[in-house]
Amino acid sequence: MSHFLKEKQAVEEPSTRRSPRIRLQVPVFVRGTDASGAEFIELTKTLNISSTGACIASAHILRLGQTIHLTIPAPSPASSSLVPSETPPLTARVLRQDSAGEMRLFGLAFLRPLE
Repeated sequence: MSHFLKEKQAVEEPSTRRSPRIRLQVPVFVRGTDASGAEFIELTKTLNISSTGACIASAHILRLGQTIHLTIPAPSPASSSLVPSETPPLTARVLRQDSAGEMRLFGLAFLRPLE
C-alpha cells in the first residue's frame, strides 16, 4: 500500500493543495451512509491529514460529494479539567476515491478547516 501512496503523491500537483499535508496515521471513527444507503460506523485511520482535509482508508463504498462525520477516539475521561473528555465530530465531504487492494482510499475536504 505504501508503494501505491508514493505513486499517487508523485502525480498530484502541489499547487492544488490549500494547506500542507502530514503523513500521520490517526485513528478515527467514520460515520455515514454507504453507497447502498445503509448507515455505518467504522473504526479506521487517516493516512495523511492537513488543516483542510484528510485521506482515510475504508472498507465501505462512499459516494463522491457525500458528507461524512469523523470522530477521534478519546481515552477515558481524565481527572484533569485541562483534557477534554471527547472531541467534537469533524464533518467532511468525499472528494475522490482510489483503491489499494481490497481497501478503498478516500480524499476528504473538511467543511470547516482545523484550527
